[in-house]
Amino acid sequence: MSTALATLPPPSTLDRAASLRPAALTGDDVSFRTWVAVIGSTLGAFLAVLNIQVVGASLADIQGGIGAGIDDGGWITTSYLIAEIIVIPLSAWFASIFSLRTYLLASTILFLGLTAACASAQTLGQMIVIRAAQGFAGGALIPLAFTIIMTKLPRSKYPAGLAIYSIAVVFAPSIGPALGGYFSDTFGWQSIFFLSLPPGLVMLAMLWYALEPEPRQLQLLRQGDWLGMFTMAVGLGCLETVLEEGEKNDWFGSPFIVRLAVIAVLSLGAFICVELKRKAPLLNLRLLARRNFGLSTCANFIFGFSMFGWIYLIPQYLSRMQGYSSQQIGGVMIWIGLPQLLLIPFLPKIMRRVESRWLVVVGYTLYIAGSLLAFHLSGDFSGPQFLSSSLVRALAQVMTMAPLSAIAIAGIEHEHAGSASALFNAMRNMGGAVGIAVIQTFLTKREQFHSAILSSQVTLLDESTRQRLDHLTRYFLSSGVSDTAVAYRDAVVAVAGDIRHQAFLLGFSDTIIMQSAVLGLGLAAVLLVRKVSSDAAGGQAH
Repeated sequence: MSTALATLPPPSTLDRAASLRPAALTGDDVSFRTWVAVIGSTLGAFLAVLNIQVVGASLADIQGGIGAGIDDGGWITTSYLIAEIIVIPLSAWFASIFSLRTYLLASTILFLGLTAACASAQTLGQMIVIRAAQGFAGGALIPLAFTIIMTKLPRSKYPAGLAIYSIAVVFAPSIGPALGGYFSDTFGWQSIFFLSLPPGLVMLAMLWYALEPEPRQLQLLRQGDWLGMFTMAVGLGCLETVLEEGEKNDWFGSPFIVRLAVIAVLSLGAFICVELKRKAPLLNLRLLARRNFGLSTCANFIFGFSMFGWIYLIPQYLSRMQGYSSQQIGGVMIWIGLPQLLLIPFLPKIMRRVESRWLVVVGYTLYIAGSLLAFHLSGDFSGPQFLSSSLVRALAQVMTMAPLSAIAIAGIEHEHAGSASALFNAMRNMGGAVGIAVIQTFLTKREQFHSAILSSQVTLLDESTRQRLDHLTRYFLSSGVSDTAVAYRDAVVAVAGDIRHQAFLLGFSDTIIMQSAVLGLGLAAVLLVRKVSSDAAGGQAH
């Protein structure tokens, strides 16, 4: 054995799962069936991501329909996300045991069946159980689509494959609120669970045709990294629960959150130790030590932080401050998604002519600029005023996702495709969970800060405050209130409402600036990436 071969890390369990046999890794010719497999699997990832957003946009209607409280109803989303984040790292291993074709088809059938079953749920308990099972099935569709691109396509076709994949990652979250709001308001909340059925059946037919049968390897069950799987599942499940439920439970003021946080830290610490010591681990964490893959994965975490955080933040602003309905919010958010359909077809040619690193640098710069276009919030800043910000962020997302993926997978050996896919996709989803949790908490704290500052400046010792109260008292008296004391009380309540409204505006502005600063960390990570050759990045073959 040569020295070079001796220093290579052993393949992980999940990497052995990625031992799909590509049609052509050295030539540029790709069969029609391979493209059908790529498009079909990406459609599955699109539906899995879309499902989260349409349910989130209609969560209030679903809670009312099944009689769930506001706090408990959050588990409708949380149960799905927990199952999804756990199954992403396990998907390639399951694919190796049952074969890619069998596992992907079975996951698709289960996902569609469970999606339809959600519409018939009568209680919160039923909905949570069905959603968890749905997340376990749908979560597999995301990394396997990425793995198919890495293993079925030659490197010269990576730009096209990643451009198709980026539709699932960045387009689905943008149109999800619009579709969820429209269908829920027009046809009832049950209708959103039937959205995925027609395209899902098309996807099922495409995968049935395109994926060739492969032998099952049931013996891998005996060789599985069971301790790694257990510690990962417990750690990620507890961490996701902490992030989803922390804000409403006062974070570490809640013994429940503290216990889960301790379990998450201990379990994930044990998982890392297990994976680094095993010769055939579930995930090859050593890939993160590779400069380009590690930095790109960090940048992808921040990409998820901003993308999902923005999709949470702007609807909150439009709902609280402008009184927008779910359907109206969807009409605003869709302008982040629609332009991407026009831009993505040009991306493969651009990636062949421009170095991916610089595309991502420009993408992150536009991301920051697009965010800052929306931080001058006021009472007059509503849906139309977000148009310029949405268009710039749409361009930024197109220029970021596919080139960043190309940088991450450049130089990743075929046998490590499973680990690379799991780590890259799991970190983006985890970035989204962290982003939403941080934004929720930061917004609350900044609103409280500004409210305290403004309240301290509004006193009866101030002439302008007395004039404002007198004006409002006369207004209420002229509007039908006969008692002066009642009119004065209503005036005080109105002034307090104005203070709270202004504090929220300032809090939202601060939050937008904060997430722009976080994007700056992503930009810094990309600037540290080494130049990638055109062959490695999937550029023009030589």
